[in-house]
Amino acid sequence: MSLLREAIDPLVRECRILKGHSPGTGSKTSHCLRARDLRQHDSIKLIDTMAEKKKVLIIGGGVIGCAAAYYLARKGISATVIDKGAIGHGCSYGNAGWLVPAHSMPLPAPGALRQAAKWMLRRGSPLYIQPRPSIDMASWLVRFLCNANETRYRSGARPLVGLAKRSLELIDSFVAGLSNGALDFRKSGLTYVCKTSAGLEHSLYELEIAKDLGCDGEELSSEALLARNPILRGPVKGGVYFTGQGQIEPLRFVEALAAEAKALGAEFLPQTEVFEIESKGSRIGAVLTTRGRIEADEFVLAAGSWTRAIAKTIRLRVPIEAGKGYALIYDDPVHMPDVPLLLVERKVAVTPRDGSIRCAGTMELAGMNEQITPMRVQAISQAMADYLHVSPTAEPSEVWRGLRPCTPDGLPMIGRPRKFDNLVLAAGHAMLGLTSSTGTGELVAELISGEKPLLDPRPFCPDRF
Repeated sequence: MSLLREAIDPLVRECRILKGHSPGTGSKTSHCLRARDLRQHDSIKLIDTMAEKKKVLIIGGGVIGCAAAYYLARKGISATVIDKGAIGHGCSYGNAGWLVPAHSMPLPAPGALRQAAKWMLRRGSPLYIQPRPSIDMASWLVRFLCNANETRYRSGARPLVGLAKRSLELIDSFVAGLSNGALDFRKSGLTYVCKTSAGLEHSLYELEIAKDLGCDGEELSSEALLARNPILRGPVKGGVYFTGQGQIEPLRFVEALAAEAKALGAEFLPQTEVFEIESKGSRIGAVLTTRGRIEADEFVLAAGSWTRAIAKTIRLRVPIEAGKGYALIYDDPVHMPDVPLLLVERKVAVTPRDGSIRCAGTMELAGMNEQITPMRVQAISQAMADYLHVSPTAEPSEVWRGLRPCTPDGLPMIGRPRKFDNLVLAAGHAMLGLTSSTGTGELVAELISGEKPLLDPRPFCPDRF
């Protein structure tokens, strides 16, 4: 009976929230805006003095952790980044490389329950949920389905798009300050490609929401879509084109963030895995790692899908599920897309690169399982063949998979949890980690320094669940 109650209680709580408040409002998140987080210092010297004394440990060396280190370092705050592997070689390595505010929509979309029920019968579908006995998974799914409606979708899109817009502005500025153009940063736009009426209908729905939030885009007829994109294989129903959307080489970008942060005083410790956190009352004192004990004044937990397991060591509940995604690299394609493409019905992202294309997609909820499922790889290859003029004998030069951290409402968890005074969470970005990276890093730095955040952090409050 207790197990059943654990699975049902989240549904009751979520349904109460739906009747009352939208994300970012109400008593459930008000404590996230504590005075110490939002106060704005009139004296720059006060911030500088505090920065000299404060040491920050960032757990997670992906794009979020490196962005946080960079913006902290710019404020003169000493930050050390640790990661269980190499810096930037988790999801930051194999994602599509998109910087797309217009595509920054919550994962639980209206109709997700009906669509998921169809896809569950197909192992190679864009979404696959591996059946397994797990209270955490059952609770996550209940919450996910409670958020899969138009009201929550629209209210969640607003802070996500805002965070992505700010991130794109910051990346624009960051790249402009570098001495070389090795990051392959460009803002050529984004095209949705639809082969079905249902796919086009949902794309136009996203276009409407995106335009309401200040993103520019237009509907494309089937003729215009094919004329603009010779790589496409017809027939198509039509599509959508968004202007001003960007792309960047993800690993190079993470490495550049880390290099700039290091030049400003940050320290990076790869191959350093956390296995225990020491805490007393509302304070964390140190972490025990495979390379020894590390003390700090403030801690940032930005470990992606591993955040939940690490948080459990201090009895902090973080409802993040790992969504396994795949990416395939094809060298020297016969045709090269002019802009990134979204193959709507297959949920596959196609990104043009220097001499190759990256195709990324699928969502496999199978726990912390990094095993490659051949059927998922084949599904992306089949989408390529169905939508694009590619060589029938083309083989990917690289196959990658990674675990994307997904929250049940589709918004990341950014902020201080009620339980600890010196911990900031920055995780749960799902497929929008790169798109939301610099905005998240800036917000983390503002919260730790005590400055008033530029963006409203309430929608991302870790205690909203």
